[in-house]
Amino acid sequence: MDRDIELEENPRKGGLRTMPFIIVNESFERVASYGLQTNMIIYLMTFYQMSAATGASILGIWTALSNGLAIVGAIISDSYLGRFRAVAIGSIFTLIGMIILWLTAMIPQLKSLPCSQFQHVCNGATAVQLAVLFSSFGFMSIGAGFVRPCSIIFGADQLEKNENPENQRLVDSYFNWYYASIGISTIFAVTIIVYIQDRYGWQVGFGIPVILMFFSVSMFLIGSPLYIKVKAKESLLIGLLQAVVAAFRKRHTSLPLTDCDDCYHRPLESTLLAPSNDFRCLNRACMIQDPQRDLNPDGSASNPWSLCSVEQVESLKALVRVLPMWTTGIMIFVTTSQFSFSVLQTKTMDRHIFPQFEIPAASFSVFMIIALTIWITFYDRVLVPLLSKYTGLPRGLSPITRMGIGLIVSCISMALSAITESIRRQRAIEEGHDDDPSALVNMSAMWLVPQYALLGVAEAAHAVGQIEFFYSLLPKSMSSIASAMYTIGTAVSSLVGSVLVSGVDRLTSIGGKTSWLSSNINRGHLDYCFWLLAFLSLLNFFYFLVVCRYYEPGNDRSCRLSHESEEKRCNYRLLPES
Repeated sequence: MDRDIELEENPRKGGLRTMPFIIVNESFERVASYGLQTNMIIYLMTFYQMSAATGASILGIWTALSNGLAIVGAIISDSYLGRFRAVAIGSIFTLIGMIILWLTAMIPQLKSLPCSQFQHVCNGATAVQLAVLFSSFGFMSIGAGFVRPCSIIFGADQLEKNENPENQRLVDSYFNWYYASIGISTIFAVTIIVYIQDRYGWQVGFGIPVILMFFSVSMFLIGSPLYIKVKAKESLLIGLLQAVVAAFRKRHTSLPLTDCDDCYHRPLESTLLAPSNDFRCLNRACMIQDPQRDLNPDGSASNPWSLCSVEQVESLKALVRVLPMWTTGIMIFVTTSQFSFSVLQTKTMDRHIFPQFEIPAASFSVFMIIALTIWITFYDRVLVPLLSKYTGLPRGLSPITRMGIGLIVSCISMALSAITESIRRQRAIEEGHDDDPSALVNMSAMWLVPQYALLGVAEAAHAVGQIEFFYSLLPKSMSSIASAMYTIGTAVSSLVGSVLVSGVDRLTSIGGKTSWLSSNINRGHLDYCFWLLAFLSLLNFFYFLVVCRYYEPGNDRSCRLSHESEEKRCNYRLLPES
């Protein structure tokens, strides 16, 4: 796992001239992907006769799959394909998925006919139609799983010139421009692309992302001769998995680990590092039972799935130690994943900001992005200098405090969403729109902006605090895991949100009652669902307080592995899942 990274050495390759190809590839991929996802609930309900709950559950599973496969893509890229091939394959898979989705809008036989409000029984989509639709989602998820974890690091590979004193400044500048391009791409997707879909229809609205994705693939492949291509090596995640497997295989072995000589250390690994006493069951993974069988003549492990180093075991323990705090962040992403219902809610309200211009319902998420950006900038530039004088902390507030602020703000956002929806629903009933969910209510959609803004602030405060928390506790060699845990958290929360929606829909419709999440939101009780999310968020905050109370950072040994490299700069190559 510690083999040197091999590069295709060529002074004519890499450098700033490769940046346009890489950044354009990622920017167009984001515009195309987010432009499709944002408005998808309307497409599923209109042309596949899905209920609001079913459509939201499917979109939740799609998001979970895309984020979950990012971890798989990172492992495959690091261990087998290399980043160039991973990004290229992922981009092509994404393009194929988008083409299939576009064909569902172009070919009438691939979707069911829209159901008018006067029809009581509508023909649902056939198995073949659903298979084509889901195949497009699958291709795009696989593509995202390869592109998103590898693209940013592939770009940093092009600037890897340690002999250049300006190298670190270039890398930092690249990261800034990369994230700026992603932010601009996301805003462009949720505004311009969504507007085109609403204004010119799905054929044009799905066709433009296909064109953008085609340019994305073309630009990336055209730059191929200029790229530095890092060859595959073993992944850190594979090393952690090996420690789990090795410990399980030796689960019946006794644990007399009092002598460090009985433990396996890899070449160049400090022999002073001994296994800690907590989670002692994992210490079996580094026990040498039979030196003749377990070790090669050069001292390396003969089977890394049966014998792991002490460093691997301690890295796994460090990961286990932060898992309780990681679980406290799942709920906040569950609340943000319920965006599909907010689109239906917004669609029934007055969205005009000028007499001749109406904001698309799905574009209201831009207020969350704007609030997130403003909060991060305001906190970093204004609050940090002020708060650091009083707290003595270089970042103003501790990561745990910021995480707690994010959890509370998300709870407030859900409560505000419930109150706003209760008022909207009451007005719809008073105006006689009980049976017409598409009727406009005499209420401005701008009343929804505060809840979007609060969600943006909550996500900014919690997400940044969580990642900093992981970075502060995990060894420097596990920097990639700190970012990977954030990605896994979004995947798990999307899956939890999907299960929650399905459960609420099924339980509240027992006995023929109208579901809280009915497609007719004027007859359903979306406000009750928001109150439920607010209550669960409050319970999660109390759980967070319990975790904080029993967490003792002063006694945590998770940083012990980084002592030897305290003076070393963290290598960006250890961030494959960022």
